[in-house]
Amino acid sequence: MRIIITGASSGLGEALALHYAQASNSLVLIARRSQKLEAVASQCMALGAKVEMIVADVSDFDLMKSIGEKLADSQIDRIILNAGISVGHSGGVTPFEDFYRLFKTNFLSVHALLEPIIPKLIAQKSGEVVFISSLASLLSMPTSVAYSASKRALNAYAEGLRYQLKPYGIDVMTILPGFIDSEMTQKNRFKMPFLLSTQAGVKKITDAIASKKHFYPFPLRFYLMIRIALLLPQSLRDKIVNFTNYKKGS
Repeated sequence: MRIIITGASSGLGEALALHYAQASNSLVLIARRSQKLEAVASQCMALGAKVEMIVADVSDFDLMKSIGEKLADSQIDRIILNAGISVGHSGGVTPFEDFYRLFKTNFLSVHALLEPIIPKLIAQKSGEVVFISSLASLLSMPTSVAYSASKRALNAYAEGLRYQLKPYGIDVMTILPGFIDSEMTQKNRFKMPFLLSTQAGVKKITDAIASKKHFYPFPLRFYLMIRIALLLPQSLRDKIVNFTNYKKGS
């Protein structure tokens, strides 16, 4: 199986690469930090996988389109769109530069890479596209407006793409993790509910991919809490969100 993984140099991307590193798989690992990516690629090759390493910043749209065109020259069995950033949780108005950087990396880069790849998937009438979103996309907190907005946009994009590609036998999956121990979450300075280890989080993700779950939010208890909050009257939901935000110390 030929598997493409973005953001593969650390965190979930690294753990996903190592999970799929086996003799039967050919991995294409994309990330911007060359030394970290080389270390992950070496581990994957030691585990028997064939590895192609691409050093690139996903926010470079022209480069992403070029990479997508080259990748589309060969069979694509699965692409996991994992690359993403956060600017942490903070009060006040998010600077435009941070907002723009989040949308470039977390959302717009996805289509830049997929634009030349989608016709390839349609032509081969097979393949899997996996989006790594976030539970934060379902309920926006006042301290993470830009991050939540970028991930909610990703959800909408994935949903439309799933409807578009379904007739061609292509599976589009949206995975929405809660808090998973990683380089991104380690900058948070508040107690993260239902925090999972990287290994536990990756197992949830890979099991969901294997089961072809089109929409998979987890942990279940955290997701149900969010769903219940969304069903509440707006005035009561506002009080819950404000209290939760206060507990973060913001």
